[in-house]
Amino acid sequence: MEAAMDLMRRMPPASAETALNALLSLLPDHSLDLLSQVDLPLQVCMDKETLKEYILCEYNRDADSYRSPWSNKYDPPLEDGTVPSEEMRNLEIEANEVFSVYRDQYYEGGISSVYVWEDEDNGGFIACFLIKKDGKGTRGYMQIGSWDAIHVIQVGPEEEGAAHYCLNSTVMLSLTTDNKQSGTFNLSGSIRRQMSMTLAVADGHLVNMGKMIEEMEGKLRNSLDQVYFGKTREMVCTLRPPPEVLNMRLPDSGTSE
Repeated sequence: MEAAMDLMRRMPPASAETALNALLSLLPDHSLDLLSQVDLPLQVCMDKETLKEYILCEYNRDADSYRSPWSNKYDPPLEDGTVPSEEMRNLEIEANEVFSVYRDQYYEGGISSVYVWEDEDNGGFIACFLIKKDGKGTRGYMQIGSWDAIHVIQVGPEEEGAAHYCLNSTVMLSLTTDNKQSGTFNLSGSIRRQMSMTLAVADGHLVNMGKMIEEMEGKLRNSLDQVYFGKTREMVCTLRPPPEVLNMRLPDSGTSE
């Protein structure tokens, strides 16, 4: 199992589903662990009732059906599908409205979904915030790219006006650039981080969760910029330095010593 997880951490997001299916066939006894611990690129579906798109994941799935956060109905229809309580549903509706504004301000588009359900183990609740943004040749040399963000927050029961929040975040990034000088270049990978805080609930759970997600996404973007882009830029410039750098390094062949 440890070797399987280590392998999945090194797989590009585009090949993650194929690799996971292969591991499930090789390790059927670890199917539940693999499905619960491995994050796959997010898929999108259309709510036929509200005509709004929503994101598919393990947290809104029951059997082979997925629940829409907009209509609270399953597709394909499922009579006995699990739905949140009235309190959790009201929080879910509000969270989807607020998170849509957050997504537009930070991502300038894309799709977001929020799912909330009771946590029967500790008496609190769990919320899953999802963002998917795809791009195709809109800026610079980028030919195609995708950003998938998964934020799962476990909220403990309220005690003395405060609650404990545990956030697990995963971001999957994939970029493909294409230009005449450098040719086709693909950069993809994923990063996962965790954060725990105990916060006062005077302003509400949604405010606290929003602040944590905003802070976490800032840290994840910085890490991706330093690890993926920074190290890749350093490696490429070392192996294939641009002409102006070569001219500075190499002496003129016609210059006598």
